[in-house]
Amino acid sequence: MTVNKDSEITDITSWVRQELEANTDLKYREFHKSLVPGLENLLGVRVPKLRQIAKTAARVNYEQFAAQANTEVYEELMIRGMMIGYANMDDHKRMQELNAFVPLINNWGICDCCCTTYKFIAKDRKKWFEFLIPYIHSDQEYVIRFAVVCMIEFFLNDEFIDRALELLSPIRHEGYYVKMAVAWAVSIAYIKYPEKTEVLLTKNLLDDFTHNKAIQKVRESYRVSKEVKDRLKEMKRPTARCSRA
Repeated sequence: MTVNKDSEITDITSWVRQELEANTDLKYREFHKSLVPGLENLLGVRVPKLRQIAKTAARVNYEQFAAQANTEVYEELMIRGMMIGYANMDDHKRMQELNAFVPLINNWGICDCCCTTYKFIAKDRKKWFEFLIPYIHSDQEYVIRFAVVCMIEFFLNDEFIDRALELLSPIRHEGYYVKMAVAWAVSIAYIKYPEKTEVLLTKNLLDDFTHNKAIQKVRESYRVSKEVKDRLKEMKRPTARCSRA
């Protein structure tokens, strides 16, 4: 079912579910399940379509779908999170909605796709940087990852790079998706600000896995010279194992 006019939608929750059912792709479902270990309640709807649905839901009746979304279903949880970026609301309301949504995140896919939707952060980076600090200090894997991915998206810039690195370097959490997010952030920071980020690496401020994975990611970049890659290779720690991609 596809409805082109908002005025024709009388029940946004029913409409969302009809749209999800109409756009289910079983082959994509199996492929995506292989990318997100442990994910079972997945219909198989591609992200561009989820964004279209989320924009309509946010515009037509944000409150209804936010209250009625079945957050056990991957796509409904994704739409629930994306709507925060698309709805017309002030920052105070967005903060309330994020505080309700972020603890529901249970995989990297939901986390990363929603983070890239929050363009409102760029409009007042100082306010949102402060908002993210408690999330960095959480003990929950995907809460921390949420903050780190937001750092990657919006704060690895001239104004915030020093503070971002200060927050990233002491993160210690055994969750794989935290370590990978921090390694990803450090690798992007290195490419953009090599001198500042190399200080972090030479001071050995990261745990072994994250340190080595960050170096691996930098060395995989085409934007880094062979000379730099060779030097970074010598900085890897022999005790860490970074076999997982």
